[in-house]
Amino acid sequence: MKDRVFQLCDIVPETSFAIHKFLGPGHLEKVYENALVHRLRKLGLNVQQQVPLAIYDEDGTALGEYFADVFVEGCLILELKAVRATAPEHVAQLLGYLRASRIEHGLLTNFGAAVFFIKKYIKSDINDS
Repeated sequence: MKDRVFQLCDIVPETSFAIHKFLGPGHLEKVYENALVHRLRKLGLNVQQQVPLAIYDEDGTALGEYFADVFVEGCLILELKAVRATAPEHVAQLLGYLRASRIEHGLLTNFGAAVFFIKKYIKSDINDS
């Protein structure tokens, strides 16, 4: 049986794609966020929206917090976009969140383009730069 996070990395893209297929591009990011949270909760998942996650320095000192768009089952950060195309800064944003929050798995999703986009990122060594 797959680890839970890998199961989630199957469920979230399928659900996100279904939302994109139904709504299409052109809505605000918040609409897609609300739709994804709603559908994932209907599947019985523990989903938090705009949840604060602490950012730590290398010695473990808390530096502040940021707000993850969606946090699933306490182990998967979802960074949602509704833009024409994802950019390197979107990837850097998610990787920074993973590194700083010490969460290992994240998905970058873009609902704003005609073609749905989702990509998984893993930060397996939180001490990497």
